[in-house]
This record gives sequence, C-alpha cells and structure tokens, in this order.
Amino acid sequence: MTDFTRGKSDILVCTTIIESGLDMPNVNTVIVNQADKFGLTQLYQLRGRVGRGANLAYAYFLYDKSKDLTPTAQKRLRTIYEATELGAGFNIAMKDLEIRGAGTLLGVKQSGHISAVGFSLYCRLLVEAVEEQKARQAGISKEKVKPSPLPPPTIDLPLPAYIPEEYVSDLNTRLSLYQALVKLDKVEQVEALAQEFSDRFGTPPIEVKNLFYTVKIKTLAAKAGIESISTEDRQIVIRRFQGMQFDKQKLEPLLKDGIKVGTTQLRLTPKRLGGGWREVLEEILKEMG
Repeated sequence: MTDFTRGKSDILVCTTIIESGLDMPNVNTVIVNQADKFGLTQLYQLRGRVGRGANLAYAYFLYDKSKDLTPTAQKRLRTIYEATELGAGFNIAMKDLEIRGAGTLLGVKQSGHISAVGFSLYCRLLVEAVEEQKARQAGISKEKVKPSPLPPPTIDLPLPAYIPEEYVSDLNTRLSLYQALVKLDKVEQVEALAQEFSDRFGTPPIEVKNLFYTVKIKTLAAKAGIESISTEDRQIVIRRFQGMQFDKQKLEPLLKDGIKVGTTQLRLTPKRLGGGWREVLEEILKEMG
C-alpha cells in the first residue's frame, strides 16, 4: 500500500477496504469487477477514491455481459452512471432509499404505495397532503398551499460545459461563478447571468455557452418534472420520476423522425435531428412545463 501511494507500483489489487476514506490523490483510475454485486453507496464510495487530485479520473464498473442483471442491480448501475455532477451524493442517497424501500412512515411494515410512485414523488404527495390538512384546519384555501418541489434533475449532455481557465483565470472567481449558476432556477436568471459574463469577461467561448445551455435545460427540466437527462448509445434520454408519465397527446405536434416517446422516457437521436437537437430538446421541455 505504501509503495503504491509513493508511486513505486502502478496497480493496486485490493478489496472494498479502499472505500473506507483512503486518500490517494495520485490515483486516476479505478476498476470494479462484478459491480452488480455492490450496493449503491459502496459504488459511490469506490468511485470517490479517484479524482481526488488534479488528474482527470476514470471509474469503470464491470459486470458479466452473459449474466442477466437483476432489476435492482440495473437501477444501482443506472444511478451511479447518471450521477456525475457535483453534489450528487444526496440524490444517490435518495435513490438508494427508493431502491431498497422505505416502508411505511408509521408502523413496522415495509410495504405500501411508495414502490408504485417512487420515493421522491411519494414524499412530495405526503408533504402536500399534510400541508393541505394543516391549511384546512387553519381555514386557508387549498389553492394557497404551495406544493413541495421535486429533487433537481441530473443532466448529462454530450457537450463540453465548463468555465475555462483562459476565460476566467482566478480560481476563486470561477468557483463563485459556479456557485451562482447552481442557484439559478429561472430561464430569465440564466440569460441575465450570461449577459453579466459577457460584460465582465468578454465574449464567452463555446464551453461557457454550453454551460449556460445546460443550466437552462436543467431549469426547464425541473419545471417539467424530469428526473434525469442522460446520454446513452448516442441518444439523449429524458426520464420522468416514477409515478409520472409523458403526455403523448400533448407532445404529438413536436414528434418527428429522431424522437421516440414512451410512458416514462423520451429519446432523441441527435444524428437524425441534425444540428438542431438542442432547440428540439428545449422546445420539448418548454411544452412539458
């Protein structure tokens, strides 16, 4: 272990003991064999062993392709695959709770309606029901009760989206700008901040433009009740929360070659849509919102 940390060895073969907070900043790649046998929290901790330094990191989760994955294993691997942004730990914890099941809030049963609608939506419905009951007792009309928001969607688009050091050289300034971007929840705010970037630092490069587009998509997705937008097999996949479905009739005018809509997911094929796939994605989210 000491030789590996000092760079005398290039490869460390070990057990999951490394998930226990070992700090090795010089490591840039982790390969987990038979990843379908691990829990979601374990996978997240194992992935966290790389990327702790300045080097670009890679995490490979392998499973036997000749073996049929259980539905639970598929959900775990899907979640760890999609949760790539900063602060994803909370969303992973929520998803882990949803996969394993939370049972009833009162009593000892480990069953109920939660498995049918998903943990996030279940919690939202529960909070709304409690708030509605409180409002009724206080004599407040149902219309004035604000609904509980769903967790923010995860976004993974095939675009380089970041603030280059050449554009904003000061590290603290870049971090503060990222923090400002995270707080945005309206399209108008995104456009205003984009204008501020141009005024302060000049014409933004393509990476910054992509970053603002991604944030804009995230705000529209949150309003539309989207759980995630990911890139899979050269397709853009939009997923809704469990218990929520796509309104095919409402989206009918937007459907064309390169767009497939199902009950809980919608797929875009950028190659068929050409260079306009970004506008199509934005238009679909606006229509859903």
